[in-house]
Amino acid sequence: MKQTFVFNLLSASAPYTDYADRLMLYGQFVGAWKMEAIWHSPDGSARKGGGEWHFAWILGGRGIQDVLFADGAPSHKYGTTLRCYDPSIDAWHITWMQPYGGEYVHLIGKGIGDRIVQESQGTDPQQRERWSFTEITPHSFLWLGEVSRDGGANWFLEQEMRGKRISV
Repeated sequence: MKQTFVFNLLSASAPYTDYADRLMLYGQFVGAWKMEAIWHSPDGSARKGGGEWHFAWILGGRGIQDVLFADGAPSHKYGTTLRCYDPSIDAWHITWMQPYGGEYVHLIGKGIGDRIVQESQGTDPQQRERWSFTEITPHSFLWLGEVSRDGGANWFLEQEMRGKRISV
């Protein structure tokens, strides 16, 4: 009963009206997506896989939470992202976490042209991550995961995922 109460408090059915236009930057992804992924290694090899990515409104419509999982993965190996819009900086605070692997990434996201760019810079200024949504349509998108080990001078594409909408 208490768990249901918490889920009901977290969930929302629409964007918060005062910032609805800004919230649709990520709100356009609300629903379920079938994913095809490619992981690139520095040695030039690549590995392919599939999965699903589900997005939903949370926190009174002021944020988006997603769950991304690989086909056949056990439920304890899922990852989730929390994205909340901050009108004071006109950008999004983003936290991705995958507790089973001990991975936590904090990013700032914003629309740049026809892309959504999310960038992270941890305690080491030379180590950066950039995650982008591009080729966005109502029915598909391309997500790119890049890393830089030289402060952003050069970027290596580690992962790309193509999403096709399966439900709204």
